[in-house]
Amino acid sequence: MEFFQKRRVRILMFGWELPPFNSGGLGTACYGLTKSLSNKGMEISFVLPKKVNLNLDFMKLIFGETDDMPMNPLFSNPYLSSKSSKEALKSKSLYYANSLIGEVLRYASVAGDIAKKENFDVIHAHDWLTMRAGIEAKKATGKPLIVQVHATEFDRTGGNNNQLIYELEKEGMEAADIVITVSNYTKGKVVEHYGINPNKIRVVHNGVDFEDYGVNELSELKRKNKIVLFLGRITLQKGPDYFIYAAKKVLDYMEDVLFIVAGSGDMQEFMINKSIELGISDKVLFTGFLRGADIEKAYKMADVYVVPSVSEPFGITPLESISKGTPVILSKQSGVSEVINHCLKVDFWDVNELANKIISVLQYPSLKNCLKEHGLMEVKKITWDAPAQRCIDIYNELLEVKC
Repeated sequence: MEFFQKRRVRILMFGWELPPFNSGGLGTACYGLTKSLSNKGMEISFVLPKKVNLNLDFMKLIFGETDDMPMNPLFSNPYLSSKSSKEALKSKSLYYANSLIGEVLRYASVAGDIAKKENFDVIHAHDWLTMRAGIEAKKATGKPLIVQVHATEFDRTGGNNNQLIYELEKEGMEAADIVITVSNYTKGKVVEHYGINPNKIRVVHNGVDFEDYGVNELSELKRKNKIVLFLGRITLQKGPDYFIYAAKKVLDYMEDVLFIVAGSGDMQEFMINKSIELGISDKVLFTGFLRGADIEKAYKMADVYVVPSVSEPFGITPLESISKGTPVILSKQSGVSEVINHCLKVDFWDVNELANKIISVLQYPSLKNCLKEHGLMEVKKITWDAPAQRCIDIYNELLEVKC
């Protein structure tokens, strides 16, 4: 066993996106994990489905897009809404991959050839988007396969599943030698809904990068209002409707509060209409999708960050918020609640309790400062170092079994 702990493991990793060309937390997680793995001496070849202008000195990038099989840019977003999918399907495609699932299969069709050309020890595939690619790489080389589940179709849709995506997920988990889930919460879902043997599953919690964009000047909005932030995809999974209902209850009690909704998604139109219907549209600001310094500005501007997710496998954004000094109110139905204690927790559906907790943070500076100070001390320990080491242990476990 000592030999495997010291060796430089070579990893062929299949992902879908990396910052700054990312649409959500999957790319952020892949970046944080691979950078820490590299710092620990691992050698990573990271495969992306689409060519991007990105130079990284800590790993080799490989692109699954070829001249004769290009990627349709309409379907590069893994969080494409059903409405956007229908609109995109109306366009003329020059190749068979005329849907997101088609792009996933196109990606898989080149994975075997890529794997045959690379020198590696283990295959590591992230989420349903890359599981089929991981399977093809395993078939082509016989190397062990790890699939990492960042979210399931049950999380994204509330149980109103796309059967094809569910089958791709199940196929990937069954073909894997080991399944990694980002929380015990997600492990339970994988066992319950996909029938995967729990002995095959390893839990590896995510971490957070402590980036500082040097944001100093804040908006005039901060000087005139207390600010409550929602940041993420405006989709069923993230619980934005519970956020807007809680906002109404808070505004019935307090006037100088502004609710910022940062993100985009298929529930945005509903959110806008609901804020008008509830008579609070002048107190709800929709910013659209944010990146980089704009995200940091949103965190630092906010008095409290609310995460009312209906089903959140992990959730990196609460860690980011706390790292910027902004306390968090967190859904109990989230994996990140397993690793942080210095926050306020509430069932996503309990709008009255959510509103009460928002009011408490806004009205009692001692509570806000306590959450801020102790939360920051806690989050400083939740880096990508431990998840990377846990993955290395899993790689070594597989290599020992294979040898």
